[in-house]
Amino acid sequence: MNSIGIDIGGTKISSSVFDREGFSENRLIISISGKTSEGVFEIVEEILTKQIEFVKNKEKQISGIGICIPGIYWSDRKTVWAPNIHGWDDYPLYDKVKGIKSVDQIPVHIDSDRACYILGEVWKGAATGAKNAIYMAVGTGIGLGILVNGEILRGANDIAGATGWLALERPYDKKYVSCGCFEYSASGAGLGRKAADLLKAEKFYTGYFKEINPDEISGKDVFHAYDNKDPIAIKVIENAIELWGMAIANYVSLFNPEIIIMGGGIFGPANRFIPEIFNEAVKWAQPWSIKLVKLTESALGSDAGLYGAGYLPLKKN
Repeated sequence: MNSIGIDIGGTKISSSVFDREGFSENRLIISISGKTSEGVFEIVEEILTKQIEFVKNKEKQISGIGICIPGIYWSDRKTVWAPNIHGWDDYPLYDKVKGIKSVDQIPVHIDSDRACYILGEVWKGAATGAKNAIYMAVGTGIGLGILVNGEILRGANDIAGATGWLALERPYDKKYVSCGCFEYSASGAGLGRKAADLLKAEKFYTGYFKEINPDEISGKDVFHAYDNKDPIAIKVIENAIELWGMAIANYVSLFNPEIIIMGGGIFGPANRFIPEIFNEAVKWAQPWSIKLVKLTESALGSDAGLYGAGYLPLKKN
């Protein structure tokens, strides 16, 4: 039995065919930059048609199709909210996929990227065999995949894991409205925002950012400046380490997981700070639970969502 995994990102769609052991073959990657709504779906249809043909040519059965989406999958009405894809505000992705002729009677499973990240790591990554595990994805935003007793925690409306809205600062500031307090300063975009805030308040700054428009500072810029010992970048990273550590402490105290995985585009370059993040978490967390948890980087990197998508149909069988 094989599954077809599709990982829909903000700029590209990745796909692969998986067997039960997690062997991946026929990797396809297609850009969706500049595409909106139906244009993105046409690429999904193209990929699915090719992958189904590939499996059938090998004379093997397809157990199902798993799709990872960059947002929320409303399971009750089978629609998708994906803020980085224009027109996918309440998009009927499930019905559209089931309407593809070649899909026919193949089961289709859709889930959020954060759920797929943790499922991928449990299947073939850093959390193999775990029943209680967390994946914190830090990229443009921050999301949390939560596995409790072997099942994804979804919440009443499939929104559980929106950890960017963790309240970690006082007093409340209106600048948190669009993305949440935690995400404002500690996401990839947040590192740039924090650097811009500090830069605008600095009168005699002569460092790395002096020739950059404050509103265009990226997380990548912050890491580069940090490596060049820029004082603003050092403050931004130190602040982020504190916030990441506080968040980890909250997850440990609430969920008592076996393992917490740091992933997404920022981890990557921030993997070197994991020991410092753990030390910060120790200050705040439930003391017994923090002693028993493992904090580590992703083993699958950018493939976590794709492996999770591939695992969705296999997990059901």
